Amino acid sequence: MKKYLSKIYNYLPHFCHNLFVTGYNIVNYKIRMSGNYSKWRKHYKNNEGLPIEELKKIQESKFIDLLRYTFNNSPFYAQFYKDVDVLSISEISEIQKLPIIHKEILRANIDQIITLPKNRAKASKTGGTTGKSLTVYKFENDIQERIAILDNFRAKEGYELGKRTAWFSGKSLLTKRDIKKNRFWKTDYWYNVRYYSTFHMKDTFLKYYIENLTTYSPEFLVGFPSTIYEIAKYGLAHNIDFPSNTVKAIFPTAETVTKETRAALELFFKTKVYDQYASSEGAPFIFECKLGNLHMDIQTGVFEVLDENDTPAKEGRLILTSFTSYGTPLIRYDIGDSLLLSDKICTCGNNNPLVEEILGRVSDYIYSSETGKINLGNVSNTLKDTKGIIKFQVIQDSLERIEIKIVLDSAKYSNHIEKIFLDNWRDRVGTKMDIDITQVDDIAVEKSGKYRIVQNNIKHLIENNS
Repeated sequence: MKKYLSKIYNYLPHFCHNLFVTGYNIVNYKIRMSGNYSKWRKHYKNNEGLPIEELKKIQESKFIDLLRYTFNNSPFYAQFYKDVDVLSISEISEIQKLPIIHKEILRANIDQIITLPKNRAKASKTGGTTGKSLTVYKFENDIQERIAILDNFRAKEGYELGKRTAWFSGKSLLTKRDIKKNRFWKTDYWYNVRYYSTFHMKDTFLKYYIENLTTYSPEFLVGFPSTIYEIAKYGLAHNIDFPSNTVKAIFPTAETVTKETRAALELFFKTKVYDQYASSEGAPFIFECKLGNLHMDIQTGVFEVLDENDTPAKEGRLILTSFTSYGTPLIRYDIGDSLLLSDKICTCGNNNPLVEEILGRVSDYIYSSETGKINLGNVSNTLKDTKGIIKFQVIQDSLERIEIKIVLDSAKYSNHIEKIFLDNWRDRVGTKMDIDITQVDDIAVEKSGKYRIVQNNIKHLIENNS
């Protein structure tokens, strides 16, 4: 059915594509913003500025509620905690009595982990920048609470759904006709969102992005910072003066915002970047305040930073417990990122603890001479609609070829799945690049212990070619 609809979409004119996008969003936002959404918006708005002692009480109460619900409703966790007296735990300080759950355990046991029937759940498919395919299942209430939390953060800078927004994410919405016409966007007429392709970051195309952004005049930019950075960098290099007082704020998603990226975005678009950290699985939130400090929102979860001996540390790997993950509980979840905590006190009015730096999400990319830079978010999304690919790594040693190493679950993988995986890659790199897929038993981690989904060994060539 999905393939059939895709064929129909390709034959439709641009105006109908926009209607299709609009209709899709109306259906999805109805789910996201109905139910308890308004209640959660009011709840988090009212809790702004609470003293840290009150925030910690809320955090502890939510932790105990989640833990007991999970123990009673998840067959996997009931077995996982068999050596722990879960019902006796009454404080967050006792959280280390619980074992840590890793992404591969979550992926392999998802049917026993979830606490609701799949036909009552909203599936969320994630590629993940570590290269592991993962689908989590969520209650509508969890989705509504998360959207409310995010909207409350963005509302501080004036954002509300319906205000003119330019969105840069991993949606593949263009046809060959669009590319021939140098048209790299589709528009949701109802909510005033224009979705710009993140698959065509090439110098010969970027001027069309800027021309359209100038005409569209969005109040807000949302999406992959590495993509918006390419646009800003091009504009600055060509002395393009983006109109002042147009963009009120930029809200990055999915990737780390480097100092270089932030400087270029704020200079070209003449506005401020407000960063945030979460994940498609449902991780708790970290938000940047008006003073530029990163706050862990402890109403949304527990953040542990551990060293190699699983001892609390100022800098180390991040272990998360999310209060918005009742469908697929995330309790002491090793997300694969690292964090550096801060001892500073912020005077912005937000009393949540501070983070000095998020160390784990380092942006990387593959380069295609045909389509330009393919950022980490779009690389990870090549796993969408596949199964049986436990993890993968893409290596680029030349402009003409990439090698993709894959670790397989052979019982679930098939020629059909490989075709979907290859088609996803073709959507990103075009038709000219050679793609070699190699099955391996495992993929080694870096000396740091981190696993890299992308190894780009020709950045010097790319800078000369782009």
